[in-house]
Amino acid sequence: MNEVEFNITSLELPSHIRGFMMTIAPLDVLDILLVAIIIYKTYEMLEDTRAITLVKGFIVLLGTTLICNLLELHAIYWLLQKSLTVLLVALPIVFQPELRRTLEHLGQGRIFGRSVLLNEEEARSLINEMVEAIFDLAEKHTGALIVVERDMGLNDICATGVRIDGLVTAAFLENIFVVKTPLHDGAAVIRGKRVIAAGCILPLTNRYLPTEFGTRHRAGIGLSEQCDALIIIVSEETGIVSVAEEGHIRRPLNREDIRKYLSPIFAPESVNVRDMIANWRKK
Repeated sequence: MNEVEFNITSLELPSHIRGFMMTIAPLDVLDILLVAIIIYKTYEMLEDTRAITLVKGFIVLLGTTLICNLLELHAIYWLLQKSLTVLLVALPIVFQPELRRTLEHLGQGRIFGRSVLLNEEEARSLINEMVEAIFDLAEKHTGALIVVERDMGLNDICATGVRIDGLVTAAFLENIFVVKTPLHDGAAVIRGKRVIAAGCILPLTNRYLPTEFGTRHRAGIGLSEQCDALIIIVSEETGIVSVAEEGHIRRPLNREDIRKYLSPIFAPESVNVRDMIANWRKK
């Protein structure tokens, strides 16, 4: 301990900085590190969702309140302070879906890891089966709604349908969406290489959409606005294959397009879908 104190005090630093450094213990470093990790993981979960916009707005409001306090603008400071109090009460309601998913992640031990872990061969086989099923359904004009789970858990969505837990194959997926069967009109949820539920009900988007988009498209976009899942939609009327992600829908898509969307989910070393989306928007 004496040797550590000697090294710190011998540094040519201002006295108040030396005094501060001498008070830092290993547990303090660990404490700061844990707080930094929690903040980072929270931001990572909120990134590219509607919630991050609300967080940024709250931070701007908080910064403005502090500045008004420093400048002694008492009337504005009082108004902003009251607004922050109301917001702190409202935040748990506004962020209810995000808070629920965060608790799901903690309970499932998935807060620090991916939900999908497949080797290269399994990923290639799974993607081939899914692509075959999707375009077989498209050729027959059989409507389908397939939700591919990413990091955010979808147990609440699965609870609205029928639990299956079956291995993903082209034949199995096609059978789920056979017309006039109980599961045809709902969504199938895929986690890893298994279909965990089918006949699931998805939340509809409130946004205006052209008349060419039906209920399946509204449901796909609606879920993509609330989580990080990839939703694949096959139109019953036109047979066009679409993908909903992050509140956006892209169509028409071919086999190679669907592979590019699925590969980053099941085979992370392959092409990044965000790069593809960025290029798509430039066109």
